[in-house]
Amino acid sequence: MIATKPDIIKQVPLYKELQKRGHCVVLGHTGQHYDENLSGGMLKEFGVQPDFNLNVRGSMYEVVSQIIGRLGYVIDELKNRGKVVVPYVHGDTTTAMAASNAGYCHGFASVHVEAGIRTLTPEFASFKTPTPGPSPVRGRGEFDVSAWYAFLQDRKNWERGSLEPYPEQFNTRCSEAATGIHLAPVELDREFMLSEGFPDDRIFVVGNSVVDATMEAMGRIDQSTVFDRHPSLKDGDFVRFCIHRRENCLSEKRFRAIYGAMKALVEEGRKVLLISMIQTEMAFERFGLKEEVKAMAKAHPNFVYSPVWAEYVDVIAAMSKAAVCATDSGSMQEEMNAMGIPCVTLRFGSDRSESILCGSNIIAPPVDSSIIKKIIEFAWDNKAMRKAPKIYGKDVSKKCIDAVEKVLAQGNPFRTEEERLKM
Repeated sequence: MIATKPDIIKQVPLYKELQKRGHCVVLGHTGQHYDENLSGGMLKEFGVQPDFNLNVRGSMYEVVSQIIGRLGYVIDELKNRGKVVVPYVHGDTTTAMAASNAGYCHGFASVHVEAGIRTLTPEFASFKTPTPGPSPVRGRGEFDVSAWYAFLQDRKNWERGSLEPYPEQFNTRCSEAATGIHLAPVELDREFMLSEGFPDDRIFVVGNSVVDATMEAMGRIDQSTVFDRHPSLKDGDFVRFCIHRRENCLSEKRFRAIYGAMKALVEEGRKVLLISMIQTEMAFERFGLKEEVKAMAKAHPNFVYSPVWAEYVDVIAAMSKAAVCATDSGSMQEEMNAMGIPCVTLRFGSDRSESILCGSNIIAPPVDSSIIKKIIEFAWDNKAMRKAPKIYGKDVSKKCIDAVEKVLAQGNPFRTEEERLKM
């Protein structure tokens, strides 16, 4: 199942691996992302065509019910034809949650690609700088970013329990409950699932399939036309901003903190690329910033204000030149680790906290523009962050399908209690 831009990027490598091995594989699109920039262009780029599209539309509750109902009908038809259906769902999308539910209703357990992603949040109150200074969430003025960077790399300084991002943390937990095979990107994700009671023998640490897509796109960078459209990016030395999480775009305090940091960098002459998404544009309108950001783009040639690009190779080509990525995205944290680009996560916590623990990423809580700006400047072409370990593996799609085939050799992934207990 695919539905969103990250789904397409991360599921297509598995889809092609399944085809290569001769599996009977059907590619289903729910229609959650349906425009050219977020879906159509990338499907053409990767040379795949969905076998069916559920064409869901509406509010979140309507989309969820439509996916369960429409996909449930498709699965029921396949079941009536004697097929054992193994839904492949990805990550923390609404589609993953609803599609796994649709399968579970028919007694079929899903393969959860990118399983176990849970948010960890730094214990901000525990952060003490070597010299007196403010907290990253409670103070202004001087802030010791180096001490903060070191603090974040100690697992003891993180806590569980966050429901952000919304609804993604809900989605991934629900998907897990309907899963027969959990494909975890890193050991930390396996740790989370074991603590929640999921069976050890159905959790496989395989890496993240985004690496396969990123490396494939890296090999096609010479085909990208992004520098023809945005020649100022060709020489690199820029920060890419992307702000699209509901928490950031619905909260004026959070959004203005991030926007203020970006604006200050632009006005100081730093090169800034803003990839504006639907939620970003809605926030500009909501908080009365639309005319200001348009005027800033017109007045400052160092500021590139662009909608989402349709082709993945353009994203990778541009980011290969970037000095830093400031983002509230989940996938960008993984891609930047794979590419060796410093990442700043514009959230209070992260569901890719492993990338922060290994040193390729740093949290910039969205409450204070001056601190966010300072953290971005610290990460700008930071050599230590560039040299951080690459933690998301390689040849991940092969490892994923190896794990699935191992379980399928034992029977239906939806196992009965007799099977589990070997009675």
